[in-house]
Amino acid sequence: MVNFLLERTAPLSPDEAWRRLTEWPRHGEVVPLTRVTVVPPGPTARGTLFVARSGIGPLAFDDPMEVTVWRPPADGVSGLCRLEKRGRVVTGWAELEVHPGPGGRARVLWREELAVRLLPGLFDPLLRTAARSMFGRALNRLLRRP
Repeated sequence: MVNFLLERTAPLSPDEAWRRLTEWPRHGEVVPLTRVTVVPPGPTARGTLFVARSGIGPLAFDDPMEVTVWRPPADGVSGLCRLEKRGRVVTGWAELEVHPGPGGRARVLWREELAVRLLPGLFDPLLRTAARSMFGRALNRLLRRP
């Protein structure tokens, strides 16, 4: 199991950064070999379920997640979304925070605890490096794309 933290400051309002980060199908557009579906489709709220399907053919797997905390930013108050990973392959949680930053910019924190079942702890340093790299690129792309 690995933990990591990503931090970014974006030239966006907190509301716009939140929108870009929490439109779940967009994650599938920025993470290679991944498609995200929301079940059922509609506005996100506590209890929303979505599935990230990653991989190719027989090597693909589902990463189901549930929104357990949903508090969008409002009136200068930071936003927080917590996702619990409910899969058979990938477990853990992720938290997305959007804070008002300097000059009207958004300060974004992405915290994650990630485990891959049947992957020995010996591989945790490699998993941490790969996850920080992949999710860091995804975060950058989500914040850049309208």
